[in-house]
Amino acid sequence: MLDLRADFSHFLGSQPGRLHFAAHSHHPWPDATRAAQLAAWDCAARLQDGKWDEVLGPLWREAQARIAALLNLPDPGTLCFAPNTHEFVGRILSALPERPRVLTTTGEFHSFGRQIARLEEEGLVSVTRVESEPGPAVPERLATAAKAGFDLVWVSQVFFNSGWAVDPAAVTEAAGPDAVLVLDGYHGFMARPTDLSAVAHRAFYLSGGYKYAMGGEGCAFLHAPPGWLPRPRDTGWYAAFGALSGAQRGVPYAADGMRFMGATFDPSGLFRQVAALRWLEERGVTVAEIHAHARALAARFVAGLAGTGLDGARLVVPVDEPMRGNFLCLDLPDAEAWHRRLESRGVVTDRRGTRLRLGFGIYQTFDEVDALLARLHP
Repeated sequence: MLDLRADFSHFLGSQPGRLHFAAHSHHPWPDATRAAQLAAWDCAARLQDGKWDEVLGPLWREAQARIAALLNLPDPGTLCFAPNTHEFVGRILSALPERPRVLTTTGEFHSFGRQIARLEEEGLVSVTRVESEPGPAVPERLATAAKAGFDLVWVSQVFFNSGWAVDPAAVTEAAGPDAVLVLDGYHGFMARPTDLSAVAHRAFYLSGGYKYAMGGEGCAFLHAPPGWLPRPRDTGWYAAFGALSGAQRGVPYAADGMRFMGATFDPSGLFRQVAALRWLEERGVTVAEIHAHARALAARFVAGLAGTGLDGARLVVPVDEPMRGNFLCLDLPDAEAWHRRLESRGVVTDRRGTRLRLGFGIYQTFDEVDALLARLHP
């Protein structure tokens, strides 16, 4: 079992006694990211406007290379960055035909689900939603629905409100060859081993540092497959980088992932993200090990539930299910009361309606799980 608690000393030491079981929401940051935050400030002080040569040069390329390696993407240049994934939602939607036909699921996160529902209210999009549970049935449901023809298919790799996971290759096949396909990987990236090499030419993939990548907010990314959606209407001036040296007719765009760029942003998240990924490499920790570690913690938690008042039978996704993310979700009629009770006992979890979510990560060992179980008892 991994024991990396010493490398999270600032987050874990800020409130001794607090048990944080919300890695799926706001993952603690390793200490290496604190130095990176200061490095971002110092870079601005030293270089002022010249900092952008550093940010959009070596730092940008290192972030691209490290994320591409984790996802087995053939070309790091297909990646671009933004402060949050909602920016990418807007740019992708802006590149579609008027009143696009959208195929999605009932389990998408608010960055997409809320936005598409609001557009639907205005009659600006036509939306078909397939049930997201159970996860293994999603590709077949998508394939059946996709026969009607759509402009956009949007599906999570791991559903935020259940923990069910889907296979990116199966979803890509189900979407068919014509629609724009977006895989929301925010609960999958660095939680489950993910190989996009077979679908990199076909599927957009977005995620960020807020959760399992441990870089915090301000560093979301998008893999944009070559040739798809070359000219988003929602565009910032950074999207012209790579096209500025050519003939300037109309509104030029970069040909690679930069075509989805916006404009001036706070680069500190990029500094932190690169630092977190460097730290993992230095420790020799792989995504497969992170996933295995989280599963072992979850299994110990479920095995110890007897007498706590929580019932493992209420799990939305079984603890031993291979197609599961790194958090557990219990469907409880009194989920709000459980959430408040745990909070009063110094345990951080979160709740989505009747579902209590508990996340596990590499800043924990069995000791933290045993302490959680002890606090669950009446």
